[in-house]
Amino acid sequence: MDRLLSIEPLSAAAFAPFGEVIAAGAALQRFAINGGTTERLHALARARADDGDVVISLALAQARQFPFEISMLERHPKGSQAFIPLDQRPYIIVVASAPTHQPHAFLATQGEGINFRAGTWHHPLIALQDSSQFLIVDRDGPGNNCDEIALQPSWWLTGIDAG
Repeated sequence: MDRLLSIEPLSAAAFAPFGEVIAAGAALQRFAINGGTTERLHALARARADDGDVVISLALAQARQFPFEISMLERHPKGSQAFIPLDQRPYIIVVASAPTHQPHAFLATQGEGINFRAGTWHHPLIALQDSSQFLIVDRDGPGNNCDEIALQPSWWLTGIDAG
C-alpha cells in the first residue's frame, strides 16, 4: 500500500512539537553586541546532551532521488540534534511523534535550520541538491544514542522541486 506524505513549509509553530526552527524569523530575543556592530539573535535552539559532550560536525549530503521512500525512522534519546544548512539549499525534514503515527514532512528553505528534541523520531537528512553542507550540533558520548525502526508499510515523498 502506498502512503503519500504531503510536504508543508517549515514554520516555528508547525515544527514546535518536534523541536526548534533555527532562523532569523524565529528569534524571540534580539540585541546588539560587539560595540553595536552586530545583532545577536539569541538562543534560537537549546542543545541538550545527557552523559556526554555537545559536538559540532559538518555533513556533506548528496541529493536523494524522488519519489523517495520513507521506510525507517530514528531517534536520539540522549541528546538533541541540530542541522544548520551552510549553503542556503532546500532540504526536507520528516518527523513523527511516534513510529506508529503519520509522519510530517517539512520543506526548509532560505537557510532555515532545525533542532530535534531528544527522543524525536525523524528520518535521516534528505538533501535536495548534491553537495549540500550542514553544520550538525549533537551529542557524543557513551552508550547507545541512536534507535532505528523500520516502517511497515512505508511512506512516500513525491513531486519535489529541488529548485
